Amino acid sequence: MEITEDIRYIGVNDHDIDLFEGQYDVSENGMSYNSYVILSDKVAVADTVDAHFVDEWLGNLEAVLDGRTPDYLIVHHMEPDHSAGIAAFMERYPEAQVVSSAMAFKMMKNYFGTDFAGCSVVVKEGSELDLGAHKLAFVAAPNVHWPEVMFSYDAHDKVLFSADGFGKFGANDIEDPEGWSCEARRYYFGIVGKFGKNVQAVLKKAAGLDIQVICPLHGPVLKENLGYYLETYNTWSSYQPEDRGVTIAYASVYGHMKQTAEELAAALEERGQKVSLFDLARDDMAEAVEDAFRYDRLVLCSITYATGIFPFMSTFIHTLAEHNYQNRTIALVEGGSWMPMAAKVMKKQLAELSDITFTQAGVTVLGALDDDSRAQIATLADELSA
Repeated sequence: MEITEDIRYIGVNDHDIDLFEGQYDVSENGMSYNSYVILSDKVAVADTVDAHFVDEWLGNLEAVLDGRTPDYLIVHHMEPDHSAGIAAFMERYPEAQVVSSAMAFKMMKNYFGTDFAGCSVVVKEGSELDLGAHKLAFVAAPNVHWPEVMFSYDAHDKVLFSADGFGKFGANDIEDPEGWSCEARRYYFGIVGKFGKNVQAVLKKAAGLDIQVICPLHGPVLKENLGYYLETYNTWSSYQPEDRGVTIAYASVYGHMKQTAEELAAALEERGQKVSLFDLARDDMAEAVEDAFRYDRLVLCSITYATGIFPFMSTFIHTLAEHNYQNRTIALVEGGSWMPMAAKVMKKQLAELSDITFTQAGVTVLGALDDDSRAQIATLADELSA
């Protein structure tokens, strides 16, 4: 695929994968592993692919080279789904040089038993790789989302190679009916979301560049409406809500918390609120995390379980904390047969989060819903809708 006159796409699509990074469900739409070639006076290949697709990738590369020989392999990110082809590339093109950060070369030794001494070019913030007409300027992007990450920028074609930044779930050979933002959001908050301050730092650097194309390591090449993608990443990485709405996440055993969550959702919708509802035991928790970050209000509904809360709720709260959940309003709903204490336990677990406002109203369900607990639902719905 031609990205510009001199830059080609040589990535691959994975339709066999079910879980990305062992936890994110991508069985429906698959995954892409992106790689690029810059055909300038010298030839540079940007990143490799997952181990299962190295032969296919090398075939894509050969077709684009059309008899030329690569001068450089640029490694923006050492995660194995992007670096697994390094050794095979160097075996096929032993005269090429590997270009990457100092930390990436240390990781190469761990993965491949060699740091390619003698054919390595170490780059850092401000380094430049001269390919002739094209010159790549390197931008350090530590912890977006690994510490060795580099971005690079080609001023000739105004292209930013953004490593895992601006990536999304899904293969590139199928059209995502939900567009970019849905699976890009789930990808961001699941994988990059913990490192908001690092994303903010690299966005500030990118603000000084004239970017016309973004080439990420996952998902589509971005060529149009780039202001939207940059502004969306700014919103996500500054932990600001993207939309007004209420995410309700519940953990239920015998159905009473489920009924409570559903009645609260209905009450909120009657008051004109946008609601996203998740059963933490059955629904994709990564999507629940995604919507918790997307919207400005969150309701947690849990039964009291073994003097604590249901394990799925505990995992959900831990995941939010792990990804620096903040700047939101949270309401607590609890249930119990004789001594409800889930709200107290949830609030204690949420104490480590920053800039969280708790609603004054809550809901306590003793056994099953009754007139009193339904009145509490109405009061909470009123407060959340105010």
